[in-house]
Amino acid sequence: MNDNMFEKLKILSDAAKYDVSCVSSGVDRKNKTVGGIGNATACGICHTWSADGRCISLLKILLTNDCIYDCKYCMNRVTNSTKRAAFTPEEVAELTIAFYRRNYIEGLFLSSAIEKSPDNTMENLYRVLYILRYKYNFWGYVHVKGIPGASNELIQKTGMLADRMSVNIELPTKESLNLLAPQKKVENLLKPMALINHEISRTIEDKKHFRNTPRFVPGGQSTQMIIGATPDSDKTILNLSQNLYDRYSMKRVFFSAYVPVLSVPNLPAISTMPPMLREHRLYQADWLMRFYYFKSEELFTVTEQNLNLEFDPKMMYALRNMDKFPMEINKASYEELLRIPGLGVTSAQRIIRERKNAELSYDSLKKMRTVLKRAKYFITIKGKYYGNINFNPDKIKEEVRQQEIQKQISIFDLV
Repeated sequence: MNDNMFEKLKILSDAAKYDVSCVSSGVDRKNKTVGGIGNATACGICHTWSADGRCISLLKILLTNDCIYDCKYCMNRVTNSTKRAAFTPEEVAELTIAFYRRNYIEGLFLSSAIEKSPDNTMENLYRVLYILRYKYNFWGYVHVKGIPGASNELIQKTGMLADRMSVNIELPTKESLNLLAPQKKVENLLKPMALINHEISRTIEDKKHFRNTPRFVPGGQSTQMIIGATPDSDKTILNLSQNLYDRYSMKRVFFSAYVPVLSVPNLPAISTMPPMLREHRLYQADWLMRFYYFKSEELFTVTEQNLNLEFDPKMMYALRNMDKFPMEINKASYEELLRIPGLGVTSAQRIIRERKNAELSYDSLKKMRTVLKRAKYFITIKGKYYGNINFNPDKIKEEVRQQEIQKQISIFDLV
């Protein structure tokens, strides 16, 4: 690698670190081409992790950081005096293959600033994939960005070669976009999402009738929202997430705690700490929505528009809805079991399966390795309540608080 390419790689890999919407699960593409290299497996590919815990899997780079937009929160905005660089599509393909052959990576995550125009940028992203697939015969995992404002034809062509696509919505309301990214329009962000969803659905339907139907974005699509750059509430953010899951069959909505890197009016001060705990709570709530049959509106009240930072969203739901608890473990439905704090999908499935054979007792639950540390405050077993305190929200909160303190003390003792 020459010095010029290495310098570009340093600039454009660093510029890509703020995009957290990179995952590789859900794709099982076998290499069927003679002489082809690379496979994308459903179990995911190699990942590395940055010091702050963010996933930086794959070769994660921007095609260019030379942007025509002036989004106030972005390091690459046109008015920021950052060092600029741009790869050609051929250079990105060569880098990917070189890194793959050295076992540094097993796939590519490719994004880009908007250079010249959306169509020009999308065309270059497509060319990268075309060169990888048909010049280098590389059929490993590739996640590529869909560029808002690009033509439908370019989005479709790229989707036929990509494993996953993502269109970052960035901010949760039209007002926030107008304030910090006035060149971006909600309509332009949603249009490619709708197109990708339509093409995925069409491909799945065609596959039922035609065995050799070409695949379109088999890993689905994802998006990202920045948290903490605007005063938008958690309820607003999760309502939008729910809408994206329902309308566009979104695979994942990622949340990125805003890291103040620029001193700009209408943005948090440089000294402001990124809201990492808030980001964590949003991911927990998102998990409840995707796997626990929760709806976003159930996690809030009229007066509480943000998630509680001390207790996780499922615990807060239970404490606010004490009339629904305690649940009898031998009678609750699967969906009801999933609403009990401390019980996960595996435990709920095991309970449903085992109680077909016999009525469950406290000892049998322990033998099944069901974790009852929190669940015991919200359940009865054969009509008996096993919480060691009164069934009262404040007392349960205090007990959980003490458990967390003891856990932290135990960790320090181990250290």
